[in-house]
Amino acid sequence: MAAVVAATALKGRGARNARVLRGILSGATANKASQNRTRALQSHSSPECKEEPEPLSPELEYIPRKRGKNPMKAVGLAWAIGFPCGILFFVLTKQEVDKDRLKQMKARQNMRVSNTGEYSLYTRTWLGYLFYRQQLRRARNRFPKGHSKTQPRLFNGVKVLPIPVLSDNYSYLIIDTQAGLAVAVDPSDPRAVQASIEKERVNLVAILCTHKHWDHSGGNRDLSRRHRDCRVYGSPQDGIPYLTHPLCHQDVVSVGRLQIRALATPGHTQGHLVYLLDGEPYKGPSCLFSGDLLFLSGCGRTFEGTAETMLSSLDTVLDLGDDTLLWPGHEYAEENLGFAGVVEPENVARERKMQWVQRQRMERKSTCPSTLGEERAYNPFLRTHCLALQEALGPGPGPTSDDGCSRAQLLEELRRLKDMHKSK
Repeated sequence: MAAVVAATALKGRGARNARVLRGILSGATANKASQNRTRALQSHSSPECKEEPEPLSPELEYIPRKRGKNPMKAVGLAWAIGFPCGILFFVLTKQEVDKDRLKQMKARQNMRVSNTGEYSLYTRTWLGYLFYRQQLRRARNRFPKGHSKTQPRLFNGVKVLPIPVLSDNYSYLIIDTQAGLAVAVDPSDPRAVQASIEKERVNLVAILCTHKHWDHSGGNRDLSRRHRDCRVYGSPQDGIPYLTHPLCHQDVVSVGRLQIRALATPGHTQGHLVYLLDGEPYKGPSCLFSGDLLFLSGCGRTFEGTAETMLSSLDTVLDLGDDTLLWPGHEYAEENLGFAGVVEPENVARERKMQWVQRQRMERKSTCPSTLGEERAYNPFLRTHCLALQEALGPGPGPTSDDGCSRAQLLEELRRLKDMHKSK
């Protein structure tokens, strides 16, 4: 029909009008075709007009169209698996790091370390407590009856009972036998101390803590909870766990007939105290419980002070009487006397003491107590004023110099050599 109309227009009018008319007709035809397609789509989408698709011929094969993959599915799966695995890896890695740190601390038994970072880990973090607990378990398994055989000392109703704990520590019970009262010094293993308390049938009323290190203060919590009236004494500068009664230099603790004086001896730690049991009330020798300040033929490491600080603390002990009994915090006698033989090989007193100590240790017997008179004869850390030692090791302009500075330098050199020494 459109072609007939176009032909008629071409005959009756000019070519220009014919071209315009063909454009109009072609647009109308396109619009009509578009409308027909729209109606067909609507009829197919309507449920009422939906027609069944014609079946495929047998020669044709139907291939279903594949769905496109969701690219985010792999990301979500990786996140779901990777996140918990990452958390598990972090926990396991952290445990391994902690184990490595504990192994490093074990390799430096009893804090024989010079690295300030490791010392801070021991004293200021929970790793120090874990290290102490591991020490405690191993020592209980290895030494069920203690690392050494000890012998108590009895003086007119006052009893001093050494208790071997950990691998080489000593705790002590000071007992007023008439009143049935006891004072514990540095109770690092609460189980061993409690066993001695029950065996002696006494009442624990006080704990004297020389310093904060776990191998001296680890039992404070358990014993103070078990004995409700027990007081915990120590220096307020040292961060002693469960401290209830702070002490200063020259303060006195009285328990029955026991008169115990605290002496400030900083150097090993900032607030280190030693305790002097006065022998006058029971007409016996005084007893010095020295913690980690002074050992048989040795002294403690200077962790929180200077050589001058440690020298002043050792001089405090030197002012006490020769008959004062020394009850140290560790069994280091054989090792310390071996080192003393290196710096003073011709010291006869040291040689005699070494022979006695070796006999004791062959039978696993304790070597404490010694006396301060003995220590003056062979302990190099108490002999910095001696001419022979100054000539061998002493810095300074001359061997006869006895001023505080040169003695402190000599003490520092002795400590350095001791740290390098290995007992044979």
